[in-house]
Amino acid sequence: MPCMAHDYAYASTIDTAAAIARGDVSSAELLEATLARIERLDGPINAIVRLDSERAMAAARRADDAVAAGEDLPPLHGVPISIKDSFQTEGLITTSGAPELADFVPSTDANPVRRYRDAGAVIFAKTNLPIWAGDAQSYNEIYGTTANPYDIERTPGGSSGGSAAALAAGYTPLELGSDIGGSIRIPSHMCGTAGHKPSYGIVSALGQIPGTPGTLTQADIAVAGPMARCVDDLEVALDVLVGPDDWHATAYSLDLPPARAIDVKEFRVATWWEEPSCPITNETRQALEATAAALAEAGATVDHATPDIPFDKAVSTFEQLLSAAEAATWTLAELDEMAARDNLQGDLGIEHAAMRHRQWLSANERRLQQRARWRDFFTKWDVILLPVTPTPAFPHDHSRPASSRLLRVDDIDLPYFHQIRWMGLTGVSYLPATVVRVGTSNQGLPIGVQIAGPFLEDRTTIQLARHVEEVMGGFSPPEGF
Repeated sequence: MPCMAHDYAYASTIDTAAAIARGDVSSAELLEATLARIERLDGPINAIVRLDSERAMAAARRADDAVAAGEDLPPLHGVPISIKDSFQTEGLITTSGAPELADFVPSTDANPVRRYRDAGAVIFAKTNLPIWAGDAQSYNEIYGTTANPYDIERTPGGSSGGSAAALAAGYTPLELGSDIGGSIRIPSHMCGTAGHKPSYGIVSALGQIPGTPGTLTQADIAVAGPMARCVDDLEVALDVLVGPDDWHATAYSLDLPPARAIDVKEFRVATWWEEPSCPITNETRQALEATAAALAEAGATVDHATPDIPFDKAVSTFEQLLSAAEAATWTLAELDEMAARDNLQGDLGIEHAAMRHRQWLSANERRLQQRARWRDFFTKWDVILLPVTPTPAFPHDHSRPASSRLLRVDDIDLPYFHQIRWMGLTGVSYLPATVVRVGTSNQGLPIGVQIAGPFLEDRTTIQLARHVEEVMGGFSPPEGF
């Protein structure tokens, strides 16, 4: 299995939980080793921004007592894990990178944190992100900048950049990320790890910041989902996380359908990575083409095919609805100021923030039309392979405004926020998408693929990701770790 390891630092979640259950290693021993590893290695990476060592050690010892007593053990029993700092964690400062929340200590866990904890995980730390989880890099005024373990001069991605960096550095086997514009998928791609953006609505994200603490709304497009180093761990974690939110739990349960196919030979795989308005690097293209060729060689049906949805129109719909979803983080005075400005073009996140409700309804109708076309497309194909971003991890760039930044794609410059266009293509239509490593750039940087599939058929994208992991090799640790 690609996620097996001889060192517990790079063991999978599944293997770690099994080792604890057998008594091969104790949860407390693993936590001690993890904390020592972070102390030794995390200085230049800065993935871990807040430790909860004492309470975590107490939880680890309780987990070991349960093993000794022969109790029935949940799937994540005793496994030490970290959590993205946008998720409220009971008794532990949670900032979402915002100075206003530098001292905020939640009294309860966010729903997905609670699910991990109820499944036996020992939560020992929080990981870094951009302010309000709002960038494709991970830096903020409170905790500073997180670096990519493969090259500390480059970003690990965002917004779950600290999560992916911690996985790549061997600090944790499992993380919890969030994704509205690629915040699980981009860091997974840039750090060579695995990530799953669930179908919208199947994982309750209540307790994530933003919105502000106490918000009950689940933002449009935004999801919470698992991040790991191997695909098997993603499915175990997804099984822990899925379920109705607190509003609906009284009346229904959630049972995801099985994967459309198990054997790779039964999969119908479409590919789509050529778009004039959002080109990708040659190295990225070569990695994606190699992935398609390897799947075909393994027996899958693979061909270029796209839904009847113009790329630029889908991206435009995404940008409008993303802006509307993010508008909840601004005050009415800020929205009024935005509405009065003459030129917001290219300032993604606020360009459409002050739209009228009738404009939102129109954009939502376009989204529904696109969802219907995706549904038709997936009657002929099981999954589609897409780029994650146009490039591998890029050098840190904290210049302001963010809209003035440029993204270098071989010999051309693209606007900075073009890197989330391939994310928005699937996210706006609520589709599940799994990211797994498929290549390495000439500079030693990971390259991932986005595997998208039909709404609510998360197990199908995960199953195809297993095959991709097998034929392309999956995660490989960075040098020095």
